[in-house]
Amino acid sequence: MERLRACLQSLEKSQSRERLQIIVVDNGSRDGSAQLESEFPNTQFSKPPKNFGLTKAMNIGWRAAEAEYVFFLHEDTEVEPDAIERLAAVLDSTTEAAGVCPLLVDEGGHPAPQLGNLPPDGQWRPAEPRDEPTTVAYPRGAALMVRAFVIKSTRQIDERYGQFGADADLAAQIRRGGRKILLVPQARVRHLPEPDDSPMLHADFLLGRAAYLSKHQGFVAGLQARLGSVLGALGGFRLGELRYLLAGQKIDGRQQ
Repeated sequence: MERLRACLQSLEKSQSRERLQIIVVDNGSRDGSAQLESEFPNTQFSKPPKNFGLTKAMNIGWRAAEAEYVFFLHEDTEVEPDAIERLAAVLDSTTEAAGVCPLLVDEGGHPAPQLGNLPPDGQWRPAEPRDEPTTVAYPRGAALMVRAFVIKSTRQIDERYGQFGADADLAAQIRRGGRKILLVPQARVRHLPEPDDSPMLHADFLLGRAAYLSKHQGFVAGLQARLGSVLGALGGFRLGELRYLLAGQKIDGRQQ
């Protein structure tokens, strides 16, 4: 709840706040986050009847938005006051860009792990701050602004993914459409994730990677990735991870 409160407080300090529609998808939280609705009366809270998982929450959020641009944020982010205006200005002036992202920084203001590879491999590297916006292939979905029509053109963000994979898939769809994502280094967002190396999370990553490969490189590539993950978990005696892989148990809201 405290992370979400800090995120919302930073959004309230944004330049041109009166033009922003802030939507919180409270995805079955149990930490008291729902109580923040009274604390932030100008924020729209959406409360699904149960936890449907991250990807479906993203779809619920963007469909409720009444804007040309949608800025996806994780609750463990804090936005600098001018970040949103800077991002929107780049989209306004760059028609070939389908999306933009800020520079993610850590608590000390240093670039944080943000850029990944396609196909996704779970590795993240910090971006190099530059003077001008730079094309990037796959920025972390913790803070990503996208033109709404880009998502509408694909009907929705693919809900075959759990906690991991939806942002990679969206980045790949943008590239396939001949458009690009620009990193805007003058727009900064603090990203303070808590480390989590649980077997369920790692299995979710592996299942998401297999789903990505199946979709973008064919069924055989996806099957090989899935089998390789199972054999890797078995050979490493990671039995908890193996159980989730065999069950195809992505993080999609069915967990307690």
